[in-house]
Amino acid sequence: MAGESDARSPTRHRLVEQVYGAIFTEITEGRLAPNTRLIQDELADAYGVSRQPVQQALLLLRNHGIVRDAPRRGLVVAPLEASFVQNLYEVRGVLEGLTSRLAAERNPARARQEGPPLVAAGRAAVQTGSVAALIEADIAFHRFLGEIAANPIIVETAAPHFNHLRRIMGEVLREDEAMPARIWDEHAAILEAIAAGEAETADRLSRQHIARAATVFVDRLRAQEDAFAAEAKSRRVRR
Repeated sequence: MAGESDARSPTRHRLVEQVYGAIFTEITEGRLAPNTRLIQDELADAYGVSRQPVQQALLLLRNHGIVRDAPRRGLVVAPLEASFVQNLYEVRGVLEGLTSRLAAERNPARARQEGPPLVAAGRAAVQTGSVAALIEADIAFHRFLGEIAANPIIVETAAPHFNHLRRIMGEVLREDEAMPARIWDEHAAILEAIAAGEAETADRLSRQHIARAATVFVDRLRAQEDAFAAEAKSRRVRR
């Protein structure tokens, strides 16, 4: 981490952002698992900073729903809940479908010219196996579609949930080895429809793309929640 300076300076603000990003990346890449206790001193030592920027970063993460208070444990990594993910992806499916439809109607030429390198970058990221690289490539592709859809309200609507979407992407990509290649096959098909000006097809493929990812992950989360509930019930019976 960069050196610290006066708490009121822009440098301090950047330092808090760096610590926030470092903690969030560890959560997204699975190094800080759900319900992991977050101890300020340990994080400060790991990042080479004082406790103050760590404390501020953790408060921001709590405000954003990435970490939460746990009784007698302090702050822990917030588990992803199946109901939340399903609700979020229902909305995302509608927004992505609309984005692709508008992109096909308004900017098919840009899709033909600028889209293929993004798909190529995504396929290259698949070969690396890096979750971070896969997430960045995915974000770049969807940001491009948002840009050529030429409707900033769509981006503003999704913005408050952006970090949750990044985290979910990390979970999906990390737990299913076949998923990354399949995602980029679907991205290529969506781009092809947009480039051809086929708005209805682009809308449909985008909605299906989001729905498939949601189904896989929501089913996995529900299975985990059921297993946890069964284990908790078993412990109560043994007592």
